[in-house]
Amino acid sequence: MRRRLPLPLIATALLVGCATATTPVAPAVEVPAAFRASVGDTGMPPADGWWRGFRSAELDSLIEAARAGNFDIAAAIARIRQADAQVRIAGAALLPHLEATSGASWQHTGLNTGSGSTRARTGGSNASVDTRQYRFGLDASYEIDFWGKNQASRASAVSAAMFSRFDRQTVDLTVTANVASTWFSALAFADRLAVARRNLADAEQTLGVIRGRFAAGTAGALEVAQEEALVAAERATIPALRNQMEQYTIGLGLLTGRPPEAIDARPGTLNDLALPPVAAGLPSALLLRRPDIAALEAELASRSFDIEAARAAFFPSVQLTGSAGFQAAALNALLSPGGALASLAAGLTAPLFDGGALRGRLELARGRYDEILALYRKAIVQAFTDVDNALTAWRFTTEQEALQQLAVETARRAATIARAQMAAGTVDITTVLNTETSLFNAEDTLAQVRLARFQALLGLYKALGGGWTRPEGPLEAGFPGLQPGAVAGGLAVPVGVNAR
Repeated sequence: MRRRLPLPLIATALLVGCATATTPVAPAVEVPAAFRASVGDTGMPPADGWWRGFRSAELDSLIEAARAGNFDIAAAIARIRQADAQVRIAGAALLPHLEATSGASWQHTGLNTGSGSTRARTGGSNASVDTRQYRFGLDASYEIDFWGKNQASRASAVSAAMFSRFDRQTVDLTVTANVASTWFSALAFADRLAVARRNLADAEQTLGVIRGRFAAGTAGALEVAQEEALVAAERATIPALRNQMEQYTIGLGLLTGRPPEAIDARPGTLNDLALPPVAAGLPSALLLRRPDIAALEAELASRSFDIEAARAAFFPSVQLTGSAGFQAAALNALLSPGGALASLAAGLTAPLFDGGALRGRLELARGRYDEILALYRKAIVQAFTDVDNALTAWRFTTEQEALQQLAVETARRAATIARAQMAAGTVDITTVLNTETSLFNAEDTLAQVRLARFQALLGLYKALGGGWTRPEGPLEAGFPGLQPGAVAGGLAVPVGVNAR
């Protein structure tokens, strides 16, 4: 080996090393200087525990329960363990393989000292031989990773393990946002239910006045029937609102990993919650706060290393094997110097014809890399889109709520005046019905607009990454179970890899 192989092997290794080097390149995605919908940031970027800014003890309790018992989060944690196991499996190829062997054998052989007529004449006899062998030893094998195939496979597994951790953070953020969204919806339907009940009480009060006038002969049967129709319509909306409120409350059970009967939080009102302001910051900074983007970067690195491993498979593999031990015919002589055995061998295996399998694996790896690269670029644009959409929704729902609040106040004042004039007999029932209907619709719309504003702010927190920030330094250094520098030189955060 030392005399014949070094020069060819070293020359080929240098050529392959040049062929499989990866070079970070910028993604072909334009990063804007500012968000389109940004008018002026007020507040701070999202921080860990951002949901506490809504000042809802029930929401805090539900989110903590979800982070501890949600099934999707538990599955994401299990995927992390699987990915870590794959790192250990892939890393095993970089180390020697050592096995202990032992055995014992016995063979009985019968021998004839004579045959045929000779045996008859000489009175031949039968004899037998017993053969025993005892052995004990160690076998070792090691593949020299000249071309970096095993190193690339382990680097791919490390990147996949980092992807699983970023994916878990994405799941955490999604679950947290879903719990908050579900809770806000339950509160909004509770508000609409309160509005419907209050409006029903007002309509019933008006109906009582009209019936009194009808008894006195100052109102007709048509006026009574019109108000009764309005009362019936308001009463009919209550079951539907209660149904929706209960549906959202029941949905909290699945999000927290508990049966619906275990949810003891009852919806109150959105009016008691705060709306914590948040700053969008710069688009370039957003890329460091989105765990889904970081996950795709890790997967992109993993696919790049898969290409390196597929390339290295074209070149010969060098296998070293060795064994040492003892063998003897008697057990008491097994460990004697005379029974010692040792061997060392080297082998080289090179692919000559495989029907295109190696080429197919390389093209498959390249295709997977291109797929993830496209998804990675899409995720960047999607992140900018999410923030702009959330900023736009927040701005216009804030404006709409203020205007709708004014509309409610105006409608309430008109309804109060109409009821007073009806009691005085100066207006007819049609005017009262119109003003009451306008008030009821305005109050219900206000509750829906307020929910839309909360959802817009929640969407902005989610679009900004929910307080998550990318770990500094080599990615694998920030995760337990993955040793820093496991990839040669440390795996820096790639924004695209030239792995063609």
